[in-house]
Amino acid sequence: MSVQATPGTPGETTPKGAWTITFLLFLFMLVNFADKIVVGLAGVPIMTDLKLEPEQFGLLGSSFFFLFSIAAIVVGFIVNKVPTRWVLLVLALIWALAQFPMVGTVSFTTLLICRIILGAGEGPAFSVAAHAIYKWFPDEKRTLPTAILSQGSAFGVILAVPALNWIIVNYSWHYAFGALGVVGLIWVAAWLALGKEGPLESTHPSLASEVKIPYLQLLTSRTFIGCCAATFGAYWALSLGLTWFTPFIVKGLGFSQKEAGFVSILPWVFGATIVILAGWISQVMMARGSTTRIARGVLGSVPLVAGGLILAMMPYANSAGLQIAFLVVGSGLCGAIYVVCPPMLGEFTPVSQRGAVIAIYGAIYTLAGMIAPSVMGSVIQRAGSTLDGYLTGFTINAVVMVASGLLGLLLLWPNTERARLTRAAPQADALKSAVSPT
Repeated sequence: MSVQATPGTPGETTPKGAWTITFLLFLFMLVNFADKIVVGLAGVPIMTDLKLEPEQFGLLGSSFFFLFSIAAIVVGFIVNKVPTRWVLLVLALIWALAQFPMVGTVSFTTLLICRIILGAGEGPAFSVAAHAIYKWFPDEKRTLPTAILSQGSAFGVILAVPALNWIIVNYSWHYAFGALGVVGLIWVAAWLALGKEGPLESTHPSLASEVKIPYLQLLTSRTFIGCCAATFGAYWALSLGLTWFTPFIVKGLGFSQKEAGFVSILPWVFGATIVILAGWISQVMMARGSTTRIARGVLGSVPLVAGGLILAMMPYANSAGLQIAFLVVGSGLCGAIYVVCPPMLGEFTPVSQRGAVIAIYGAIYTLAGMIAPSVMGSVIQRAGSTLDGYLTGFTINAVVMVASGLLGLLLLWPNTERARLTRAAPQADALKSAVSPT
């Protein structure tokens, strides 16, 4: 008996309605990242109104991730048994309700608690959405939908930043949170009406005979470790972008809040281009016979190294424009890894275990989000000047990105992983048969 890591076979037809679900989940991730970005976008008004020091604001940015990883793992195991349609609905409802307490007068403690709750609701988001979307696409057609799904994050920022910044500038940062709560409830209503469970895997005959692989074996495979390491570096950059990019533009470089709103879009526009391009290139390379080691592993890791090297040039730039350009390009390049890692894990993980494995992967790499904002806040508070503190923090980010990219190049071999696990499966079956009662 062989491992059925993915039940799809080459040339399998994509079910009708797959792209509708992809679009709805794209919107799901759009709302997800709009929720994430609002604290960073309103960072200066929040710090002013609540009289926060940089370390306190760094703690606020990190607090979002306190329960993020734990929730991702718990829900990852839940979606192995419960339809993703209902799990996605509950998650989106939590996001919406967690925004409304900020509409009125709010203390730092209340804001902190609401961000922790929001993080618990958003922790499983991408892994559950990816698991859901893989029920609609066979393996060789998953990279592009994964890229579209992940770009809900970029478009969430691109579309939300001008709208939310307008509310912040003309009304109050409190109302920006309320607007996100309303948008979240609208998505919940749309998903109730149109959301469906994917039919591709639930009806596939191979699932009945699918061999399960011990989680220890899956989680200690070099490709799993490589995905966690590589994406950790990318998420370090992303979490700094969510929390500290706009304050850097305002307090570090001297832009106004209104100007910063437009500048804050740039990394996400560039990042969206990189991710969609990476997804398309990966799919074309695979169609032309490239191994997933090249079309996914190398393609995702090299931009991380390049981005880190570009980011490291920020302290040597002699103008604000050049510093922004290095930050935009350097941090934007790392987005390619988000497109390739979930499909790589799906290559060798049995379908009945895939939700948990992708969730655990997400829980590990998003630990960067708990560390990076606090590190930046601490560095800024202890620096000789505000700008020096920011530049030192981004240099640390550059080192993390280069190291994670190199680990990705070393460890990401999904095609070899699949072959090794396939060879091991008959031995596990034989052992199981030997100890079973007759």
